[in-house]
Amino acid sequence: MSIYPSLEDMKVDQMSQAQRRYEHAAQPTVQWPAHGGTPTQSIPYPPQEAAPGGALYPSLTEYMGMQITPDMMAVVPQQNQVAVPSGQSQSQMMVAPVTGANKGLMRAEIKQGLREVQLCKDANGKMGLRVRHVNNGLFVALVDKNSPAALAGLRFGDQILQINGQTVAGWNNDKAHKFLKNADPQRITMAVRDRPFERTITMQKDSQGFIGFLFKKGRITNLVKDSSAARNGVLTDHNLIEVNGQNVVGLKDDDIGDIISAGGRTITITVMPSFVYDHIVKCMGNSLVKKNMDHSIPDL
Repeated sequence: MSIYPSLEDMKVDQMSQAQRRYEHAAQPTVQWPAHGGTPTQSIPYPPQEAAPGGALYPSLTEYMGMQITPDMMAVVPQQNQVAVPSGQSQSQMMVAPVTGANKGLMRAEIKQGLREVQLCKDANGKMGLRVRHVNNGLFVALVDKNSPAALAGLRFGDQILQINGQTVAGWNNDKAHKFLKNADPQRITMAVRDRPFERTITMQKDSQGFIGFLFKKGRITNLVKDSSAARNGVLTDHNLIEVNGQNVVGLKDDDIGDIISAGGRTITITVMPSFVYDHIVKCMGNSLVKKNMDHSIPDL
């Protein structure tokens, strides 16, 4: 069974497959008599009634509020699959006739398993990293722009499992920061789990360029009926963490809106339940987050 980045991808792919099945079934077949004679042609009864013009979806130009181009319907799904994340089988590949090989979707991917991160301190003895303990776990709360932590690929919401071989379960903020302060500035090794409290949702803009949710101070407050956001399972009381893989924590709502507007037809948001978000950023201050947080676009 294929995995689809968005509901729109699933529906358009299903229509594309139905169109190909119809075209295949409508091809005439040659029947040879068992004891010689003249072969005859037969046209199988089509699986669905064709609309005028000989095609299953001849006049489909808009679906679910978005413009459908011939290219979307013509592309064979196997030629338009998003890269398979590690650990998934070929049967779980994402078929994306609408989304395609979207860079924002790939930047936002939350990978399963653990990774090892190696970093050092800068000339001032800083890593550009703040952590916060949640439910006896240690999480990345702030990554300074252009810092060693940013260059190492740490992201808001990553869970740190070990630092220099020491398991950090149960550590509080003070213990973690003290340990990092005293660590060897030349080499610090961390075992990291990729953003376990976060999830990604991919949506398609409608013909007017909207995806269908409202937010205030980065928190999703309302959904628009029959919008892509509503169809794809966006929930209120969740905070926007990334847009197309770019961190938006601490940005003004207008700045987040500009990123969404410039993000192309497909938008992938990364969200976190607001009660978890509030706990992670507690006591940091929004001005500090906005000034220091790494808002660069991740490399693929």
